Amino acid sequence: MHHMTAEMQACIDECLRCHSTCLGMAMNHCLEAGGKHVEPEHFRLMLACAEMCQTSANFMLIGTRHHKHTCRECAEICEECARSCEQVGGMDDCVQACRRCAESCRKMAA
Repeated sequence: MHHMTAEMQACIDECLRCHSTCLGMAMNHCLEAGGKHVEPEHFRLMLACAEMCQTSANFMLIGTRHHKHTCRECAEICEECARSCEQVGGMDDCVQACRRCAESCRKMAA
């Protein structure tokens, strides 16, 4: 039987929040703002981050030990996305969501 710890539930919440924030900002904020907000590398990274966060949350909800792998990758992508959003500017919500998710995922991957 898979036991859902409070730490894992917190990580799922962070992943889902980050997924929602990245996808929402990419599709609403970035597409509307244009310019450097929609440069391919940045835009793809935001979508990849949202996707990875969703996958990590799903793996934890499924209860497979493979969540350690998805969480490790998720932390890496979230950090990269946070840096990219910082460079683009005006994306503090995304930066904060990514950093919180990365921190939480690093703990789950350990």
